[in-house]
Amino acid sequence: MGEPEVADETIPEGAIPEDAKATDGEARCPLGDFPFAAEHPLEPPEEWAALRAEGCPIPELTLRTTGAPVRVLTRYEDAHAMLSDPRFPRDVSEAGPDGTGTGERHQRWRRLLAQTLTAKRVAALRPRIVTIGHALVDAMEAGPKPADLWADFAYPFPVRVIGALLGVPEPDWDRFAYWSGALFGGDRYGAGETRAAREELLAYLGEHMARTRSAPGDDLLSKLIEITDAADPRPPEAVLVQIMRGLMHAGHETTSSVIGKLVPVLLDDRARWQRLLDDRSLIRPAVEELLRFDVNRGPGMPRYLTEDLELGGEVIPRGSTTVSVVASANRDERMFPHPDHLDLTRTPNRHLAFGAGAHSCVGQALARAELHIALDVLLDRLPGLALAVPSAELARRAGVLTDSFERVPVVW
Repeated sequence: MGEPEVADETIPEGAIPEDAKATDGEARCPLGDFPFAAEHPLEPPEEWAALRAEGCPIPELTLRTTGAPVRVLTRYEDAHAMLSDPRFPRDVSEAGPDGTGTGERHQRWRRLLAQTLTAKRVAALRPRIVTIGHALVDAMEAGPKPADLWADFAYPFPVRVIGALLGVPEPDWDRFAYWSGALFGGDRYGAGETRAAREELLAYLGEHMARTRSAPGDDLLSKLIEITDAADPRPPEAVLVQIMRGLMHAGHETTSSVIGKLVPVLLDDRARWQRLLDDRSLIRPAVEELLRFDVNRGPGMPRYLTEDLELGGEVIPRGSTTVSVVASANRDERMFPHPDHLDLTRTPNRHLAFGAGAHSCVGQALARAELHIALDVLLDRLPGLALAVPSAELARRAGVLTDSFERVPVVW
């Protein structure tokens, strides 16, 4: 689960200052457009290993979606440095001459959320998360086979958890799922539908906040209201709405994508699923290893360098758009022994799936709890779970930040 975002996630056209673009008309180490494709849906693109090798540490490639140049970081050391360095903000305006922008505002929002999304709150929510998981499996068992693990479980599970976390009435959870899909999975929705979903969501969140203020409960939004009402200066109401919207994005798309991909990885080699069936204590390290092993080929979150910086043995100019390929960094031979081997007992496991430094995912405790519970529920209820198609036939879904599968047909 990535941290909440309040800005558009695509790299804006014209974001690269003219003085930051390559002047020779050719990208360094040309390897084609970015992101890369792969021959097998569960395997990484071959280009990752080539980029991690000596001689081409931080190439300037062409982004498929916009045609803009982007510096791509694939090594663990470089990706970690970028993710934890404040000179790589997420807001393009902060790469300007005075370094101003929305960064400080974003950090204030993160601090507010961190005060409320605590490990204690996540632990208290755990029984509710378990109930949500079992209800989804109930519906799967009552429905047709093969079932679609993505649509029937992975997609609705996290957004229902977010609804419960924010105190949203259960009958409205499916509306949340629709709005989230329309806003953050734009490959399947037209511009008009996306605009309407945004307006409907913001209106709903404003109304929900007013209801919660008049009748607070034990949910995260009630606590946020309590904290912000006591703050000096008090943040505007719009801040709370944006935090809720950001939490929906960060807590839905990323977590649902991971669930929809980690289960096929386990089922692709039946011995992996069986090992977890035999020893549930392995779920915790297995989740960390599956996060490391993920071959997410989404474009990633762009960051904009605020000053010239030496990285990977060369100077990256101020204003450059950069992207860290976390999934490649998590397979860096310099950091992980036998990185292409899925080791369900791997420890330590210092993967970068939740970022690093000041930009590390503020909701990672919730994300981990959801992943642990999702696996535990599926193992408990559907021990005979199996892919209904060969893994090579799983179709990657394009157009979303984290990438996922179109469908995950399963039987049991």
